[in-house]
Amino acid sequence: QVQLVESGGGLVQAGGSLKLSCVASGRTLSAYVIGWFRQAPGKEREFVTRISWRGSGTSYADSVKGRFTVSRDNAKNTVYLQMNTLKPEDTAVYYCAAGTGWTMSFDYWGQGTQVTVSS
Repeated sequence: QVQLVESGGGLVQAGGSLKLSCVASGRTLSAYVIGWFRQAPGKEREFVTRISWRGSGTSYADSVKGRFTVSRDNAKNTVYLQMNTLKPEDTAVYYCAAGTGWTMSFDYWGQGTQVTVSS
């Protein structure tokens, strides 16, 4: 089992940047595909991005493609989400999640970190 803790959220103006971190404990991060999801008030949780076990593979939602970059440092048990050119519609609670396969099924979730983008 793995525990995930997100950090790095905050308030930023439109056009700005934030970098989120997802730190894993309890089991080595390299055993998992890591995904980032977000949920805005009153909306369904949506997929943002995912990264494969060693980082060679990634996929992104169309809404963030070209603006967000996911990366990982397995030696630090950490996955990062660099978010650039932020828009007000990026405002949400961001969650990282861990799964064992290259699927959209994730077994372990963090508690989330709030990102607010002001216009």
